[in-house]
Amino acid sequence: MRTFTFFQRVSTAFRNHDSHFKLLLLCTTVTVSGGGLLAYGDAVAASEAALVTEKKKVVVLGTGWAGTSFLKNLNNPKYDVHVVSPRNYFTFTPLLPSVTCGTIEARSIVEPVRNIFRKKKGDFQFTEAECLKIDAANRKVYCRTNISENEKEFVVDYDYLIIAVGANVNTFNTPGVVENCHFLKEVEDAQKIRRTVIDCFEKASLPGLSEEERKRVLHFAIVGGGPTGVEFAASLHDFVNEDLVKLYPGIKDLVKITLLEAGDHILSMFDKRITAFAEDKFRRDGIDVKTGSMVVKVSEKEISTKSLKNGGEIATIPYGMAVWSTGIGTRPFIKDFMTQIGQINRRAVATDEWLRVEGTDNVYALGDCATINQRKVMEDISAIFKMADTDNSGTLTIKEFQAALEDICDRYPQVGLYLKSNQMRNIADLLKESKGDVQKESIELNIEELKTLLSKVDSQMKFLPATAQVASQQGTYLAKCFNRMEDCEKNPEGPLRFRGEGRHRFKPFRYRHLGQFAPLGGEQTAAQLPGDWVSIGQSSQWLWYSVYARYGVPIK
Repeated sequence: MRTFTFFQRVSTAFRNHDSHFKLLLLCTTVTVSGGGLLAYGDAVAASEAALVTEKKKVVVLGTGWAGTSFLKNLNNPKYDVHVVSPRNYFTFTPLLPSVTCGTIEARSIVEPVRNIFRKKKGDFQFTEAECLKIDAANRKVYCRTNISENEKEFVVDYDYLIIAVGANVNTFNTPGVVENCHFLKEVEDAQKIRRTVIDCFEKASLPGLSEEERKRVLHFAIVGGGPTGVEFAASLHDFVNEDLVKLYPGIKDLVKITLLEAGDHILSMFDKRITAFAEDKFRRDGIDVKTGSMVVKVSEKEISTKSLKNGGEIATIPYGMAVWSTGIGTRPFIKDFMTQIGQINRRAVATDEWLRVEGTDNVYALGDCATINQRKVMEDISAIFKMADTDNSGTLTIKEFQAALEDICDRYPQVGLYLKSNQMRNIADLLKESKGDVQKESIELNIEELKTLLSKVDSQMKFLPATAQVASQQGTYLAKCFNRMEDCEKNPEGPLRFRGEGRHRFKPFRYRHLGQFAPLGGEQTAAQLPGDWVSIGQSSQWLWYSVYARYGVPIK
């Protein structure tokens, strides 16, 4: 029995430290009662063992769309991943307005982060804490957890840092907003709004209140005519007219919903047909849409607005509940980080086309907290010309330009967009536009003519919107880059380096717009899909449902 006990101990040690030992076992007998057992161990050198087991540490800040998409698609077990976030779950944010009115329960739009880890191979660790500071020079992240009564601060080291913390609500420093308005960015925000709506109806039902006070309490003001503000206004209208009027019949006629927008129209990022339909539908539903109204102050019971149409007239609007949804702002520790790396007076962290933070080598930023600085063609025009001029003749033929076209379009997507917007099939049509109707083979350009030809190309550059769709695609892209990091070091797959030698490791990130939806209430939804395709009505509502069904989210 001693022989088997010893064997079990040795084999356990071997399994636990198989990369550190070479083991030779010689059994000198086949009988159980006698014989001997020889074990020979050859320890591997410590440096060799470290080389085998060492993993790069990847720290991910945030569990929103970008961070969660990165985690779900990261399949390389050679990384030690540490996720730090104040929330231990992912939230399907487009459905938050539905949570405010009870159409969907909060638990239906969240997914625990640890559930994601269970499905992954490799080392994954999660810490529920908030980031206080990033020390890029020393590769450290300073964090604080508030789980226990006593706050505890700690430091996390990293080899690669993924910043995916999203953004704060942008109040534009308007007085009283933080103290008196609700926001709609987190599950807790949606639940708080739902409780406040019910509280307003209960308060208006109390005896002894004047009719004027009841009207004020039941006046719901939404600031911001973007997708979130519009969808919440529509959801609230349905909630009031389909559910609450049955529970509070005596005060149903006192309810009022007002949507305040500083611009000329709501849903300004959508097609004009959708904007017009949404404004018309809201007016028919009794939702008061006030465009050209900029909020300048919010007190406990009143909102002060400045008219941008009537000479700056100031008006006050009494309200019972106000929801602020006007855009995104920068988190304090992100501002400090940008100052460290020389990015001052910016709204978001600037990255290159590979999502790497400009001014760093091992820090990446994605989602609402970052923006991509696409390099302009005119900045590299001399390098492009030199690279394409393979015979060093000082001019470019169509053959030379066509050979470099794919790499040019990969590196500078605005070139492809310019060709498409001007209905040009290829670079030959572009050259022909400059040189006139001549034989293609005879077209040649010197560098000054090339500058003139491409002078309008950079006008096609656009900043990506701060949407879940963008963040999700960025997380997926970056995870795929990390999965192939070693392979692409040896065999780069990106475009040519016009200002250097060789190729970039990866192809740059390219956003693919899949369309956008705007639920307008009453089973009506506006959809704008690629190809200038617009659909409005109940058919679009079912398309809206099908998008969410893909994520397994139950719809009422």
